[in-house]
Amino acid sequence: MQPVYKRVLLKLSGESLMGGGSFGLDPATIAQYAQEVRSIVEMGVEVAIVIGGGNIYRGMNEAETGIERAHGDYMGMLATVINGMAMQAMLEKLGVYTRLMSALKMEGVAEPYIRRRAIRHLEKRRVVIFGAGTGNPYFTTDTAGSLRAIEIGADIIIKGTRVNGVYSADPEKDPSAVRYDTIGYRECIEKNLKIMDMTAFTLCMENNLPIIVFDINQQGNLGRIVMGEKIGTIVK
Repeated sequence: MQPVYKRVLLKLSGESLMGGGSFGLDPATIAQYAQEVRSIVEMGVEVAIVIGGGNIYRGMNEAETGIERAHGDYMGMLATVINGMAMQAMLEKLGVYTRLMSALKMEGVAEPYIRRRAIRHLEKRRVVIFGAGTGNPYFTTDTAGSLRAIEIGADIIIKGTRVNGVYSADPEKDPSAVRYDTIGYRECIEKNLKIMDMTAFTLCMENNLPIIVFDINQQGNLGRIVMGEKIGTIVK
C-alpha cells in the first residue's frame, strides 16, 4: 500500500519541543518527533518541516519589554533556526539525511533558502527544515509554513498540535467542545477557529492547499495520516 501524499510539510510549534517543561528543548520529545518523521521518510514520503520559536523566544508586547516588534520578530526567527538545528541533529542521529535552509543568511549553520534547491533536496529524499520564518518581520511561522508548502508544491500541510483536531472551542477549557472531522476554510473563518493566523490561512485557501490538524504526541499518527487514515481534522 502506497502513501496517499507524496510531499508534505510538517508544521510544529516551538512550544511542542518543550515536552513537559516550561522553556527550551526536551531531547526526548525531539527524539520522538524525529522517529515519526523517519517513519514516513522510509515510506517514500518527501518531508519538509517548519518549526516555530516560541519555546525560546516569543515576541512580547513592546510596552512591556521595550523591544520593538520588528526587532523582536528577528529574535524569534533566530530561535526557529536553533530549533531547526536540534531537529536536524536528532534526525541525522537516526540516519535521516537532512538540509537546514534559512531565510536569513547564516552560512556557518544553514544553507540560504533557494526554492529550486529545496525541491531538489526533497527529490533526493532529504528532509528539508526551513528556518527563520519568511525572513521578514510581522509574519508568523504559520505563514512561513503555508508559503513554503505552496512554493515546494506540497500536497498538504500537516500541523502537529497538543489536541487531536479542530474543535468548536478550546477543548482544554470547554469540555462541551465538539471536534470536526472535516471543515471548510470559510466555515473556519466564520467561526473564528484559531487554526492558523489569517495570513497563513488565506494563503492555503487561495491556493487550495489542505491542512490536517492532529495530535503530534500520539505515536504513529503521522504515519497513519500519510497512509490515508482519518486522523485529526482536515481543512479543505
